[in-house]
Amino acid sequence: MRIIMKDTTEILKKLRQLMQTHGPSPLAAYIVPSDDAHQSEYICQHDERRAFVSGFDGSAGTAVITGDKALLWTDGRYYQQAQKQLDSNWELMKDGLPTTPSVASWLACNLAKGSRVGVDPKLFSYRLWKPIEKELSGAECSLIPVEDNLVDIVWGDEQPKQTSNPIITLDTTFAGMTVSDKWANVKEKLTEKKAQALVVSALDEIAWFLNLRGSDIDYNPVFFSYLIITHEQLMFFVDSSKLPSDFKQHQASNGVEISLYSYSAIGEELGRLAENNAEAKIWISPGSSYYLNALIPKKIRHQEITPIALAKAIKNPIEVEGFINSHIRDGVALCQYFAWLEQMIANKQPVDEISGATKLEEFRSKKEHFMGLSFPTISSSGPNGSVIHYHPAPETNRPINDKEIYLCDSGAQYRDGTTDVTRTWHFGEPTDFQMETYTRVLKGQLTLGATIFPKKVKGQVLDTLARKALWDVGLDYGHGTGHGVGHFLNVHEGPMGVGIRLMPDDPGLQENMFISNEPGYYQDGEFGIRIEDIVQIVPASSKYDFNGRGALTFKTITMAPKQTKMIKKELLLPEEKKLLNDYHRLVWETLSPILKKEGDTLTLAWLERETKEI
Repeated sequence: MRIIMKDTTEILKKLRQLMQTHGPSPLAAYIVPSDDAHQSEYICQHDERRAFVSGFDGSAGTAVITGDKALLWTDGRYYQQAQKQLDSNWELMKDGLPTTPSVASWLACNLAKGSRVGVDPKLFSYRLWKPIEKELSGAECSLIPVEDNLVDIVWGDEQPKQTSNPIITLDTTFAGMTVSDKWANVKEKLTEKKAQALVVSALDEIAWFLNLRGSDIDYNPVFFSYLIITHEQLMFFVDSSKLPSDFKQHQASNGVEISLYSYSAIGEELGRLAENNAEAKIWISPGSSYYLNALIPKKIRHQEITPIALAKAIKNPIEVEGFINSHIRDGVALCQYFAWLEQMIANKQPVDEISGATKLEEFRSKKEHFMGLSFPTISSSGPNGSVIHYHPAPETNRPINDKEIYLCDSGAQYRDGTTDVTRTWHFGEPTDFQMETYTRVLKGQLTLGATIFPKKVKGQVLDTLARKALWDVGLDYGHGTGHGVGHFLNVHEGPMGVGIRLMPDDPGLQENMFISNEPGYYQDGEFGIRIEDIVQIVPASSKYDFNGRGALTFKTITMAPKQTKMIKKELLLPEEKKLLNDYHRLVWETLSPILKKEGDTLTLAWLERETKEI
């Protein structure tokens, strides 16, 4: 996280000039979203337009520039960060608070009738576009697609080029399914919907479907491309210089032939496909860009989440096995790091957020199938822990010590799985309030992790279970409780999740989905607490089985102790103590044989103490 405030005066001046002169008539407002053309959550430097124009570099937010105002909407994870990064030209709009109007309603209330609001149609999903368009037209204003991105024009030669790194193949020993089998499933769904083609723009869906991985976006094993799937053809839009040398062989072993097109040809080819097709539908997700959706005439446009999104979320048996194995290796690395860290602090050896994160990566990098981190490590000490998506930087770096809480949220990419885990430690004497809040977070985490629920229940329904122990005393946290995790893919994956916000594409929780379980509590400017495991959705036995609907529960696959010293034991119910003790026994039984075999006596002694029954 950068704390240096950027002076945006000159950038806004140039942007406002363009709003007046670029195009047939002036724009009263210009929207700068966080997205790239694939609606990716994480983006490459070329696409960091909102950060360039505002100075705020969190992963979520929308900037709106009018003739005399500049506003930034972002959610609770980023309020603190935005306040530190936005200069005096900007006004922070705290998204999620009942008093904060949405982007659309603010524009509708503040612009004169007849105003034109511009946005790059490639950077706005259809789903986001339509309600804003509707609200603006109700105020006699209009939302205008501006295909020349105005921020890119202002940025000019200084804008980083779009990354184009080599692609690698993922063998079916890791992927568990051939492209041919995945294609057969998609063709079945196309037939059901009377559609002749499926347009895929989400980068993780393309990577998963083609059993390929890349590195065009840091920490996300994806590559810039588009895919159109028909009954006869796989049309792959990609810079062909990135393709792996074994691409021909990859196609043969996956039982397919893939037709190659240039990355920039997607609009032209989709337009041609739509034109030559009077009856059969073209399937596209409303989460894809407005630009792509608008190329398909309404009468043949089938809008629904792609069948790939759901197939990718429900892991196949090989992916399940890989997930479990990668989390065991990752657990060993985590324990080695926390044992090392505790010893460093006890011996008064200097260690800080950055050197700690570097050491953790070193432990992970020695594990089999390691491919890199799954996101920048959130290694945060004391007040930095209260910034939910904090990343250590030289200007904010704090020592890790025995006086403050240390929150570490980290994860890795392995060829056989993706990990994401948070643990919170105090290496000295925590205060009574810190212990109480830690215990209430833990209660929520244990409760959610042990819940039995009906098959296909929406994740949103379960969210309160993780918050109740905090809500009981008037506390809460400003982020979701659970997100899906990709298989050697993006660490955040839809379409399901657990949170307060409605997830429009949530198909309901199903067996062999993997999600996070991560309640937290953040005391602004003082400390942060989060406990996060990855859980597998597995069948459960219940007395009445929800009238035959079927019962499911969670199985925790993260293997790392939760600090018992921080627990106020009188706040835990007997069944919660049992859940924690059972989990710790499982961690000990799983990891101790590996540590013994490696001869790692330091970590073994630490693990034995940290997994002791309470």
